[in-house]
Order: sequence, then C-alpha cells, then structure tokens
Amino acid sequence: MPFPLDERGMRPVEVHCHGFGDVDFSDFTRVDLDRLDMWCAGEGVLALPTMYLHRDRLGEFEDFMRRYAAKRADGLLSHIPGVALEGPLLSHRGGTPQSTVWAPSRSEWERLAALGDHGLVYTVVSPDAFSPESVLQDDPHLKDSDFEWIVPTLLARGVRPALGHFTRDDPARSAATVDAIVETAHRSEWRGNGVRVTTDHLFNDMPLNIRHAFRTDRARAQRDEVIASYDVPNWTLDNISEMAGPVPGAIIKQAVNGRIAACINFDGEHVDLALATRAVQLMGPRNAMIMTDRCDSARLGGRALHHTADNGLWYEENGVVAAGSQPLARHIANAKANGLSDADISFLITRTAHRTFGITAASEAVAAVV
Repeated sequence: MPFPLDERGMRPVEVHCHGFGDVDFSDFTRVDLDRLDMWCAGEGVLALPTMYLHRDRLGEFEDFMRRYAAKRADGLLSHIPGVALEGPLLSHRGGTPQSTVWAPSRSEWERLAALGDHGLVYTVVSPDAFSPESVLQDDPHLKDSDFEWIVPTLLARGVRPALGHFTRDDPARSAATVDAIVETAHRSEWRGNGVRVTTDHLFNDMPLNIRHAFRTDRARAQRDEVIASYDVPNWTLDNISEMAGPVPGAIIKQAVNGRIAACINFDGEHVDLALATRAVQLMGPRNAMIMTDRCDSARLGGRALHHTADNGLWYEENGVVAAGSQPLARHIANAKANGLSDADISFLITRTAHRTFGITAASEAVAAVV
C-alpha cells in the first residue's frame, strides 16, 4: 500500500537507495527511468537512486544524466527528484565495488560537478581520502586536487559533498577534516537550494568508541549488556565525542548547527536502534533523514550478493556488508517502537529531505497527480 501524503501534501523520500524490484541502479545504462518512476508512484515515495561509478563509464553516466534531465524538463519523472553517487572518492571501499573507488582528475571533477545542472544532488566523498591510510594513495590523480578545490567546484554547480567511508587510523584527524570540509562548504558559492553538506549513514564506516551493530545471534545475546554499559540516555552534545567517538561527535554537532543534514539507518541491522534513536534526539529530527540503503535484488553494482541466516542485510562474497534490504515502512516502525513521535518521523522521512535537497512544492504537485 503506498504511503499517503503528509499533512503538508509532501511525499516521503527514499534517500540513498540502491535498487527497487529487479533494478540495480548502478547498472544505469539499463535503468528504465519511466518504469522506476511508476514503481516509486506505486510505493508513494520520491526516490534519490544512488549509484556506483566506474571511471571508464563516466561518459555513459553523463549521457544517462542528460536523458534524466530531459525527461524532467518535459514534466516526467516526478517521483525521482534527483540522482546521487556513492563515491568515487572513497578512502576505503567498504561494501562498494573496488573498481568504483578512484580519484577523479580535475577535469573529471569538473565533469561530475557539471552534472549538478542535470540533477546530480550529491556525491559521497571520504574526508580521509587524502590520508596516508587511504586506498587511493597510489591513484595518480589523487594529488591533482584537494577539498579546498573540490568542495567549491561541486557546490558551484549544485552538487553536495556527502561525507562517509572513513578510515579508522586517526579519529581526531578525521573529525577535524569533517569540520574543515563543512567550513569550506559554507565559505563557497552555492548554486543549489537546501543544505550544502550531507552524510552517508551515521555510525557506519567510521571510527567509533562503541560497538554500533549486533548482527549475529551471538552478538545479540550480548547486546543488552553492552548497550547498557554505554549509558546512551546520558549522551549529550558535551560528551558525545568522548562516548561515541570524535567523528560521529563532529557530524552530530555540525547537524545541530544546521550545517549538515545527516543520514541515519533505522533497519536495526546497520545500526543498533538505541544508538540511532539517541543520535536523532541529539541532532534534532529537523537535521536528520532516514536512509534505507535498500536493494531489493541479490545484485548490486554488477556483484552477486547473498543473505545470511542472522539478518536481512546483503553481503558480498567476502562477508562484507554491501547494502540493506528493509523497506522504508520497516524503518518507520522501528523508529516509532523506539519512542520517536509521528512529528519526529515526519521530519526523518519527509520534511528534512525536502528542505535538504530543495524539493519544490511545484515538483510535489506534479507527483501528487501522477
């Protein structure tokens, strides 16, 4: 059953999702945009399909984005208000395909930034991409640029940097780089509407002082005792960096100041729900968005995925988590079960995303009648 419009006539937004039905968004040359729009209409959501990008397919991606923009200009694709990339500037690949982690040259950055004119709304970048521990150290184009050039280049064309995929070697340095990127963003010319900096999912792929997920039966048997030891109800903005770690602390504090719109996962598998709930309470729901990281089929970015008996996450062959599989309705139910109100959830699934990505009332009006 599709989600209804909220009290303001707005639809929920699936932020950072990788595949609906049998469609792998990263195989963008085969994505039927009209079919995807109909799928979103059937679910009653707007979606920001999130894709991986191989360096040798940048030209194909440019063609795809031009086709997308042309359809939007004709009043079509009202349920797909933008497109996003995960990478390519990632300091470690995590669950992304290895061949989609690369350092663009300056000319490639300029080509990516130009796609903001065609609907690219964000690209995930690793604050640790230039660190000694980064997997990109041997990429010949890594030293072509830095964040002082990359961030203004993206923002000038309306593309947001989305912060994620950290290393774990120097948490204080990573947190300082988060702050520096945000400061650079707010000194830069901004072509778009909404918030200038977003994040990949909070607590995942970053250095932490805590265990953030309990994904196996053995881990879940210890979960209550471990979570109790963290004294989560007494986390505050003053102690969050000490309790959870400098990186989540930096992100949460920047979100509180309205300078980051942070994504958080409520499937209960990526992140423990007690931690996700407390993070939202500290940031304020107005500064947070639920992301599903959802993939419906056992294929993503050209890779075969599989489930385990312990949870609903998708895993690579090597046992690394690649994506989630839970629909937005499950995330909402989990958020409610952990004490977040309907008003809170309205921000988490609808209002924050609309504000962050500048989704206009005119676009919504079209979506409402399709």
